[in-house]
Amino acid sequence: MDLGLKGKTAIITGGSSGIGKAVAREFGLEGVDVVLASRTLANLQAVATELAAETGGRYIPITVDTSDEESIKAMVQQAGQELGHIDILINSAARVGGSRPAPVLAEITEEDFWDDMKTKVLGYLTCAREVAPYMTSQGWGRIINISGLAARQSGTIIGSMRNVSVAAMTKNLADQLGPKGINVTVVHPGLTRTERTAAIVEAQMSSQGITAEEAEKRMASNISIGRMVDAEEIAYVITFLASPKSVAINGDAIATAGGSGRAIHY
Repeated sequence: MDLGLKGKTAIITGGSSGIGKAVAREFGLEGVDVVLASRTLANLQAVATELAAETGGRYIPITVDTSDEESIKAMVQQAGQELGHIDILINSAARVGGSRPAPVLAEITEEDFWDDMKTKVLGYLTCAREVAPYMTSQGWGRIINISGLAARQSGTIIGSMRNVSVAAMTKNLADQLGPKGINVTVVHPGLTRTERTAAIVEAQMSSQGITAEEAEKRMASNISIGRMVDAEEIAYVITFLASPKSVAINGDAIATAGGSGRAIHY
């Protein structure tokens, strides 16, 4: 199926690693010109070179701190100048859920709370606000917010709060921007294989005295497909959502966790 993405342009925040990088790879293969945005220029340049050689696509590295409004404004302005137009925004710049132990109530600080909320919630919102005029002027656009399954389960107080906030923001933006040809969706990854996974598995092996195979099996014990999902498999879903073919999906949340948990969502 031709997704109709050739000639489109995209900004991917958090595009130098993990799911963001996997999406950038798929976009390049589909003929999308991509701005890779994150904090460290050297990493961005290395990934841009790697992906361009692999896909033949065009990748433009631009630094941004998505907890800073002025940095976001400057990044979007530069992206608009480099790309000529902005069709797609992938909001993926945030601390990965589960990357550190979740603090219990007595350990939560105001700094912890605002660090997460400024980067993921306010950062996503500001990026959407800045790209919306480009999309509105052309009558078409896609905004996809990468959130997480903490929106649907307890276990990390701030993680759940930030991810539920992203889902609520997504529906509100979808209702406001949908009549202007802009679809907004949210994707909830669960346990995902990225470049960070090897270190996590190694830590499990060391602490529990088990093999890598057993460590991965235990980590994926609550996933109905029996294994963790690869970042590229999530990228396939996001690439479809970024395409004109996804017009029937707007304001909704898509879980990409391989059937994690037993809750029924309807």
